[in-house]
Formats: sequence, C-alpha cells, structure tokens
Amino acid sequence: MPHLNLAVAGAGLIGRRHIAMIMDSDRCNLSAIVDPSEAAAQQARELGVPLYPTIEALFAAAKPDGIVLATPNQLHVVHAKQCIEAGVPAIIEKPVADTLESGIELVEIAERANAKLLVGHHRRYGSVIAKAVETIGSGALGKIVAVVGTALFYKAESEGYFDGAFSWRREPGGGPIMLNMIHEVSNLRALVGEIVEVQAMASSATRGFPVEDTAAITLRFENGALGTFLLSDTAATDRSWEHTSGEDKFRFAKAHTDDDDCYLVSGTWGTLAIPTMRLQRYIREEDRSWHKALEKTRLSLDVADPLAQQIDHFCDVIEGKAEPLVTVRDGLQNLRVVDAILKAITTGGVVSIAR
Repeated sequence: MPHLNLAVAGAGLIGRRHIAMIMDSDRCNLSAIVDPSEAAAQQARELGVPLYPTIEALFAAAKPDGIVLATPNQLHVVHAKQCIEAGVPAIIEKPVADTLESGIELVEIAERANAKLLVGHHRRYGSVIAKAVETIGSGALGKIVAVVGTALFYKAESEGYFDGAFSWRREPGGGPIMLNMIHEVSNLRALVGEIVEVQAMASSATRGFPVEDTAAITLRFENGALGTFLLSDTAATDRSWEHTSGEDKFRFAKAHTDDDDCYLVSGTWGTLAIPTMRLQRYIREEDRSWHKALEKTRLSLDVADPLAQQIDHFCDVIEGKAEPLVTVRDGLQNLRVVDAILKAITTGGVVSIAR
C-alpha cells in the first residue's frame, strides 16, 4: 500500500496533472490540495481530500511527506522557502523562480539547509531524454559538434489561450521564450552540456502582440559545440517535443507522430535524432567520409509518462534512495539561459551566461 502522503499546492492545469499522477501511483497518496479557489474546493470534495487555502494552514494542520508546488511563478520562491523552513521536500514547478535574483537567493538557502527540492523540468525524468543522454555519453557519436532543435506548434487563439485571465500571455514575459523555451534549454543542457553564449532574434509579425510569437536562437556550448533553435507558437507543424515525443498523448490522449524529430545531435562519428532515436554512425575509421554511407539503427526504449516518472523519483528522494535529478541550481541555470536569450534579442548582440 502507498505510504507517502503528498500534497499539491495549485490545482490549475499542471497541478491537476500532478494530482492524477499521485492518485495513480502505488507509492504515495494524495493527502491534501492547497488552493483558495472554488474550483479546487470542488475537486477536493470529489476526491475526498482536505483542502487548505494556504501552505501555512496545511503545515499547521498536518505536514505531508512531500508537496508539489504548482502555484503561479511569482510564488514559487515564497512557497519553497516555507517548505525549507518546515523541512518538507518539494517539487517546484518550472521556472524555479520568476527572477534571477530570487532564484539565486533560493539556491543559497536550499543548499545551506540541504533541502530536498527538485525542479519540475519533467522531460528530464522521461525515458527518451534518459536514453539519449546515455547514448551521447557513451561516445557513440564521438565529439559533439552541433545540435539543431525546433519547438514549432500552434497555440489557437480560438481556444481562449490568450484571453480573459490569460491575457498576460499577450505581453512580454508571456511568450514562448519564457513559457516554452525553458524546457528546451533543460533538455539541451542535459544532451550537449552547458550553454555559455547565445544570440537571438524574435518576431511578433504573425499575431502582432507585444510579445514574440517566433524566435531564432544560436547557442554556443562549453565543449565547443554550436546549436541553432527555432521556436514558434504560431507554426502549424508537429515539430515540437509535445508532439514528437508523445507527451500530448499522455496529456490529452491525442494521436502523435513517431516519424518526426525535434532534435538532431551530431558528432564526429554519428548523429542521433530525438525522440525517434534514429542513430546513424560510422563504425570504422576508414569509412568516415561524406562519400560513404553511415550505419543506421533505431534505439529501442519503453516510453512512459515523464510526469509519472518524476513522482516516482520524488518518492525516491523523500525516502533517501536518490538525489534530485534536477536541482534548484539546475533550474536556476535554465532560467539564466532564457534570460540571456531575452537580453540578446533586446541588444542584438552576443550574451555570455554566468554560472
């Protein structure tokens, strides 16, 4: 029987997904929901769990074994500090903080306290990224030279994505760079290494909102590799992680393609296409030439919902069986890269990234 009691703070879209993962797990129970809204109250009644208006109220009543912080971005650091003070392990949804300054402060506090915190860059917990990281790390591709990535999808205005309470998505900070690119940065850092410089340009020509709808980004990695990334939330294509990896299938039960890729990582001996895991490489030194064919294979893996795997990993962290895969410091570095991309767009220059 499950023996860990986990609470979820914030019962919005991602919060409801975390609730579903906890309910489906055989290692933990949903012990409470923290959210002042009437919609959350209704959900708590349906699930038969206590509802608390604040984290303070929850901790005063009964501290859980762990908590998922799926609250608005500007509350992530405030709530994480409360968890550290109470000694409650937490998953902090991305971004780890709404500003670099508050993120740096959280890292310092968390590391001093040796707090059990992980950041919800959930793709890192999935089998696709894990297999890709393992393959690249094995040296199968040789020295990594270049990476090409895309996050191209269409956010329909007709679905209300930009209207009403979500009108902030029309403004600076609400575009795909801040909302979506931070996931891609997390993946790219895991696959290729630290990003040390960026250049970028953006456009809002399609929707005409004050925030970007499309961006082209150039990346320099610490190991010397270069990368390009094309991002747009107004492009009608399947070339995004959500579609190519099957993440939409887990979220929305929609069909997805298994023939398209959104990343291509190339080295001196071979190339890995992700997430189809199509590997092409030279086997012998004498065959390494653009005039000769590469051996082509497709790596096998068991695809599972990364959010479910993240909850399982969180249980391991709580029980002392594992260290957080995505630490608060990792989350901060992802935020630094995104901040640098935004600065590069503004200045039109090359922006270096601190560590």
